Amino acid sequence: MNLPERVETERLLLRWPTDADAEEIFARYASDPVVARYLPRPPHRTVEETREFLRKKAAEREKLGGKSWLLILRSSGVLLGSIGCRRVETHVLQFGYCLAQDSWGKGYATEATRAMVKVWLDIPSIWRVQAFCDPANVASARVLERAGLTHEGTLRKYVLSPNLDNELRDAHLYAQLRER
Repeated sequence: MNLPERVETERLLLRWPTDADAEEIFARYASDPVVARYLPRPPHRTVEETREFLRKKAAEREKLGGKSWLLILRSSGVLLGSIGCRRVETHVLQFGYCLAQDSWGKGYATEATRAMVKVWLDIPSIWRVQAFCDPANVASARVLERAGLTHEGTLRKYVLSPNLDNELRDAHLYAQLRER
């Protein structure tokens, strides 16, 4: 799967992370328990944990086709968050995102999602791009809807949420399909 290293939008630069980004990622959002609330992993406790996470993602990029991009504000160079995808079927990409708290509510996640969904659906073998969202995460549901994805349903007891109650929780499924 050949995906671009960089994508630009009106306000954002999206680029692959490097080891040199670890400290800023850790400080901006990876260590924040509020940001991690709906993520499938606990917040990072150390910068070294963030470095290891980046190394793991780089290896996945090479082996499995999973990729992630940092969201950077073009006007200032400030790191806002990240968005990433992985192939779950030959024709399906699944994605997720997270942003630093001070980046919430400004349309950055929607802008990044719109841009990346377009990139992903331009891949000839990809016909479906999808994301899951906890029903309590109303802000994320709005992002997905504003970005053009359709709420297809709710999967009951589908996701284990280590940062909420460590119980299986429902998950809303959103998707966008490539038009012929």
